Amino acid sequence: MQIRYDVEADILLLILRDDPPVDAVEEPGGVIVSYGEDGEPVSVEFLHASSRKLVQSGEVSVTLQAETIRYGLSERRDLWQRS
Repeated sequence: MQIRYDVEADILLLILRDDPPVDAVEEPGGVIVSYGEDGEPVSVEFLHASSRKLVQSGEVSVTLQAETIRYGLSERRDLWQRS
């Protein structure tokens, strides 16, 4: 996975796979998910990243924490709302 930030466009890009996107869906709130030929996501773009406080002063800090996730979708939503 790669993470890139375009300062001029203010877009945070998570590249999940090296496959080229063949389709994209803009979700509410300025999130764009791009899909490969197999229908699986290849990237996720966050528009207006600095105003969302995803980046500060053009810097991106990432902490990757490996863990076993045993939550369904509704439990994940609850966790995100609490953070």
